[in-house]
Amino acid sequence: MKEEIQGHPRVTDSGIEIDPVYDSSDLAGWDSGAKLGRPGSYPFTRGIYPDMYRGRPWTMRQYAGFGTAEATNERFKFLLDAGQTGLSCAFDLPTQMGFDSDHPRAEGEVGKVGVAISSIEDMKLLLYDLPLDRVTTSMTINATASTLLLLYQLVAEEAGIDPVKLGGTIQNDILKEYVARGTYIYPPRPSMRIITDVFSYCNDNLPSWNTISISGYHIREAGSTAVQEIAFTIANGIAYVQAAVDAGLDVDAFAPRLSFFWNAHNNLFEEVAKYRAARRMWARIMTERFGAKDDRSKVLRFHTQTGGSTLAAQQPEVNLIRVAVQALAAVMGGTQSLHTNGFDEALGLPTERAAKLALRTQQVIAYESGVTDSVDPLGGSYFVESLTDEVEELALKYLDRIDEMGGAVSAIEAGYMQDEIDQAAYEYTKAIDSKQKIVVGVNQFVETAPDTTDVFPVDPAQQRLQAQRVAKLKVDRASEPVETALAEIRRVARDGGNLLYPMKEALRSRATLGEVSDALRSEFGVYQPSR
Repeated sequence: MKEEIQGHPRVTDSGIEIDPVYDSSDLAGWDSGAKLGRPGSYPFTRGIYPDMYRGRPWTMRQYAGFGTAEATNERFKFLLDAGQTGLSCAFDLPTQMGFDSDHPRAEGEVGKVGVAISSIEDMKLLLYDLPLDRVTTSMTINATASTLLLLYQLVAEEAGIDPVKLGGTIQNDILKEYVARGTYIYPPRPSMRIITDVFSYCNDNLPSWNTISISGYHIREAGSTAVQEIAFTIANGIAYVQAAVDAGLDVDAFAPRLSFFWNAHNNLFEEVAKYRAARRMWARIMTERFGAKDDRSKVLRFHTQTGGSTLAAQQPEVNLIRVAVQALAAVMGGTQSLHTNGFDEALGLPTERAAKLALRTQQVIAYESGVTDSVDPLGGSYFVESLTDEVEELALKYLDRIDEMGGAVSAIEAGYMQDEIDQAAYEYTKAIDSKQKIVVGVNQFVETAPDTTDVFPVDPAQQRLQAQRVAKLKVDRASEPVETALAEIRRVARDGGNLLYPMKEALRSRATLGEVSDALRSEFGVYQPSR
């Protein structure tokens, strides 16, 4: 029997009550074979590779993107020189929303939260002199993901690179945009059609490309708990797989290229449990629900980013410690790639100094901490295994509820996930306001001295030059091929067929991202939320 220890109740961010001590009684009747298995084997709780980081470390993929394509290209090269092993690109809001840099709605937003890409000419500048056949690139883009992927492929082809050698990931997760983030364009159902078109296109043309990164990151940033993050994200993943199967694709033809994107917050053990539970859940869902035969279809491969919403503007250097804890959780949980936030990101885009320190954080964990020496070093812990089971149990209850509603798309249309996240965010804020939850420098250990941290400057002149460049492209190009190609996009959108083929021809002829998006808007309409 457990020894009774006095103390006030402790709970995780998901409200799971933590006992003072865990022992063998917490795992009574626990089947290690069914729950754990071996690393690299079903149900992949302990990791998706037998040797995990003993074979090679995770990909260190620092997120970058701001201003013009030239400026972002320089930051990419700076990070590669500092030891980064993969590229990760952020795009500005006009690009995410399908507007060119010279559009009136882009005014004041060009290059602010990411790089502005309106055409193949911009993409050429972004990728200039980068080894695209040797480095993988992750692109955080959703509604216009197919367009950015095609621009990437076109630039590589013009450089003589075989598309078979192109590796990377497009986020391409539109459902979480309706749930949490808001950078959607078209209604959910035509958006799902575009995603399945991407699956099919990449299967035939870009076999090494990850076609979707099913993202819990932004769901967590919107205020969800850890349990809600994996439940709602896996529900979206089920919807994508079902849509692809309904479109006639074989599950083992596309599922090996699916990947996930998780957040990392400060409650280290709950985060580790979250990643382990998510792997086990996905393996069972793909096996039992979709009949996947290939083990590669059952593994939940994932990228992790440390929690932007956890960073504080007060005493920003304390964020270095938060990021280190979060990165350690991701590594102990078995991530395949990792981005660590700059300590100054609560104030603006990361400076070069902050970006380098963030990368060095990963490198210290990888090469100095010793946590890479053993696979799943927390496996078998009474506490971690109990917590993993509880996270999974609570997440499965959410999945059952979403299934009862008809699946993720129906649940999103009904506002169910949005309401659950709003309530969780409210409870979290209340806990900080009441000091039930301590945030160092914010509601405890506060300092009144003004902060002197340098903030990354965004040059308004760069925004004007980018808009002028797009306007000049539209004047200088041959207009007839562009109009013909855009008309074909509208026809395929209306009559059926894979949209990526006419989109690629339009972009090759120098049609812009905004023009391609407008062609699809004319047929699909624009989503207007009902709440």
